[in-house]
Amino acid sequence: MTESSVPRVLWQPDEERIASSNIVAFARWAAEHKGVQAFGEGDAAPGSFDYDSLWRWSVTDVDGFWESVWEYYGVRSETPYERVLGKRTMPGAEWFPGATLNYVQHVFEGRDDDRVAIRHATELRPLGEWTWGELRRRTAAIAAGLRGLGVGPGDRVVAYLPNLPETVAAFYAVASLGAVWSSCSPDFGVRSVIDRFAQIEPKVLLAVDGYRYGGKDFDRRPVVEELRTALPTVEHTVLLDYLHPGGTLDGTLPWERLEESGAGAAPEFTPVPFDHPLWVLYSSGTTGLPKAIVQGHGGILLEQLKNLHLHLDSQEHDRVFWFTTTGWMMWNFLVSVLLTKASIVLYDGSPAHPSPSTTLNGRPPAAASPSSSPSTALNGRPPAAASPSSSPSTALNGRPPAAAPASPDLGSLWDLAADAGVTVFGTSAGFLSSCMKEGVSPRRGRDLSALKAIGSTGSPLSPEAFAWVYDEFDEDLWLFSTSGGTDVCSCLVGGTPTLPVHEGEIQSRALGMAVASWDPDGRELVNEVGELVVTQPAPSMPLFLWGDDSGERLHDSYFSVYPGVWRHGDWIEITDRGTAVIYGRSDSTINRGGVRMGTSEIYRAVLALDEVVDALVVDVPQPDGSSRIELFTVLREGADLEGDLPKEIARRIRTDCSPRHVPDRVRAIGAVPRTLSGKVLEVPVKRILMGESPDKVASRDSLANPEALDFFSALKEE
Repeated sequence: MTESSVPRVLWQPDEERIASSNIVAFARWAAEHKGVQAFGEGDAAPGSFDYDSLWRWSVTDVDGFWESVWEYYGVRSETPYERVLGKRTMPGAEWFPGATLNYVQHVFEGRDDDRVAIRHATELRPLGEWTWGELRRRTAAIAAGLRGLGVGPGDRVVAYLPNLPETVAAFYAVASLGAVWSSCSPDFGVRSVIDRFAQIEPKVLLAVDGYRYGGKDFDRRPVVEELRTALPTVEHTVLLDYLHPGGTLDGTLPWERLEESGAGAAPEFTPVPFDHPLWVLYSSGTTGLPKAIVQGHGGILLEQLKNLHLHLDSQEHDRVFWFTTTGWMMWNFLVSVLLTKASIVLYDGSPAHPSPSTTLNGRPPAAASPSSSPSTALNGRPPAAASPSSSPSTALNGRPPAAAPASPDLGSLWDLAADAGVTVFGTSAGFLSSCMKEGVSPRRGRDLSALKAIGSTGSPLSPEAFAWVYDEFDEDLWLFSTSGGTDVCSCLVGGTPTLPVHEGEIQSRALGMAVASWDPDGRELVNEVGELVVTQPAPSMPLFLWGDDSGERLHDSYFSVYPGVWRHGDWIEITDRGTAVIYGRSDSTINRGGVRMGTSEIYRAVLALDEVVDALVVDVPQPDGSSRIELFTVLREGADLEGDLPKEIARRIRTDCSPRHVPDRVRAIGAVPRTLSGKVLEVPVKRILMGESPDKVASRDSLANPEALDFFSALKEE
């Protein structure tokens, strides 16, 4: 890469910021206690800190680095560990054998009951607070109540709940018992929830009676009834009366009664082995059910202690917000922030709809013009003002909000940031791009002086959006883009507070993550796009996939391309400066707002319609950093897309899968291109639509119907 091709520097941390960072303090400790050379010429001055040297130590001396994280952050174990890595193979790495601990104990250790732990707001609730004392008391009560229902170590407790403080307390309660947590957002369709929860055979279902999104109420009690029927292992269902206060549902236990049954209980933390399951997250391949990814108490604890302190730079007075739902791993990330001395801010609702906190403050919608309407999905959630009668090519990406205001207010999350004193504002690339396109001015009419950092994830952030942030904010604001995801519940590449921000680039590879870009033959690439791989094990990699007793599915998901090396499924470029650029998925999984859904789930919904006989769906990156879901359908004779069929396709996907995964456009084709073995050519079609030559992406000799590619070649030229 020539000097002229290096993107411009948008931000450079000053000496004070570098000196006060957690990562420099850790590097000094590592230099003193481990002999790590992370400062120039032995000088421990902050200005001489060399991140690249620290990263290289972290991925070459894997044992020494993770043992240092354990020691530096005072991880408590009831029994000593025998060594850092018992086995270091991938898959199958064995971390800290012999150690017994509990993730939740480290959350509550040494917390002042009078300090605020959580600030929260929804479309139904104004901005409120929970202190550490409140969180501790309610976590202990829920834990005691669940224990009374027979929940113990290893039992699965699933949650169909919004992003509320009660949900956070419930997660901590479940994990404190050594039980296993798993959650889906209430806007998930019934089939998608069942496909996830049924795999892990839950004992208890925690559910909500409904929620409000975009000004419209969604009653979820009928869905809860369906879930109870479809999940035969569930012995108890606990219902949170959030949408209908005081309401009940036959056969369920009121949430209030669960807490009352455990009132006055003291917090208890069941010690479990380091690799005991903490939670199950869901990712997707392109065939079969979503992968049920199991991650452990110890692995997540160490990874989040490292990531949240050293990369997010969470400090005592920080108030960390991330716009997420309980169906995205960023929710798990956010609640883990309470492992640090920072507090967190929760929001549940549409990012384009005023919350009660902003309404009560009487603030006018300063950021959006009356005629504006978001042109892209915000964090994977549907634009609140989408019209039910819009055409399929423009209005199939979300839920029709019957009660939404005439014009959305994309300033609502910025209002919340001002009201809650947010210091770290986390969101998606889609939200920032929408704000840019709609002319939002976050600081107009708001006091955002507390804000010191903006984080972006979910999809690559375009250079234009990078520039927009620095046009709108003071030059001392730190913008960090991250990428990693559900598979490790953390970032593989992301922000580092001591490094400059280059336009359109991710600052660094994360400590302890041996990330590289490889060509198909396993050669490392620099300044070239290749497969994102991880060459050394990391503690938060999946312990296993639920139900995958042989380990075959885990192997096929991550290790089948490069034996013994993790293949993540993203295209990445690592520059000679150590920065990174993500170019989207190298497989056909569709990621919307961090919720990854396999194409098989969408096909299952679409092919249930009599008019559709075959289908192909791809998520095509766009030049502005967004992406478009394109659905191609083979229709039964006599059917067409001129009538109500596109709306029915959208409704089916919205109901069975998720509102995020409704196609942006539906087209009719003559045939779906397939290999001789019958596999759909999703990735080759995606690459053709991205501009690559059809002859380069697929060998016609290997296709059952090579002429089927001609449609996509012609479409690319339009």
